[in-house]
Amino acid sequence: MQDYSPAADLLKERVILITGAGDGIGRAAARSFAAHGATVVLLGRTTHKLEKVYDEIVDAGHPQPAIYPMNLEGAVIKDYDDLAKVMDQEFGRLDGLLHNAASLARLCPLDQYDPEGWYKVMQVNLNAAFLLTQACLPLLNKAEDGRILFTSDQITQEVKAYWGAYGVSKFAINGMMQMLAEELSNTNIRTNAIVPGPVRTSMRAWAYPGEDPNSLPTPDTIMASYLYLMGADSKESNGEIINAQ
Repeated sequence: MQDYSPAADLLKERVILITGAGDGIGRAAARSFAAHGATVVLLGRTTHKLEKVYDEIVDAGHPQPAIYPMNLEGAVIKDYDDLAKVMDQEFGRLDGLLHNAASLARLCPLDQYDPEGWYKVMQVNLNAAFLLTQACLPLLNKAEDGRILFTSDQITQEVKAYWGAYGVSKFAINGMMQMLAEELSNTNIRTNAIVPGPVRTSMRAWAYPGEDPNSLPTPDTIMASYLYLMGADSKESNGEIINAQ
């Protein structure tokens, strides 16, 4: 997948919504999608980070993006419905949805896991992905070639202790993605999940404080898989879990 060479206009005239777009993989995806012609909608909780990504895209001469500040941890059903209405009013369509935002509480045994922390992680990693997808499906159904891309994790390929709500949420994301892919198999929407692998991000540094971040690839280097799964070349891929590395 890393050898994939996308056309320069792969995502031309597509509208793509990205959660967690303020930094890390979300920022890299926004810049990469925009560089290939997409109008990206930057969703995140920290406005100044979104504004920085916005400026980077505009300064590079790519299609003007949009910013939608939203804290997924505290969002309620109405917030997702309002977002979908704004998308409809401003763009009249949605061609792609990248679920990138994630939360990671402390790593510990389940019998020591803080229940409040459990709810917060599940809200961002799982409930938000469900509610946002549900709210956006009517718009995605208007697309000639719609894409929904969830973010999985390599820990789902081998069960590991101590990952708590984060680990459980990623197993659930895989199941939801595959269920949705089957349900939408007769539509123009393709639904897949991507495993980024070890990448130089703030979340990775928090989870592995003893690791040298310079030993890891940057988010920009794994964008080939994201472009493939968001573009027309992946029309035969549905219900798959793809490793970006």
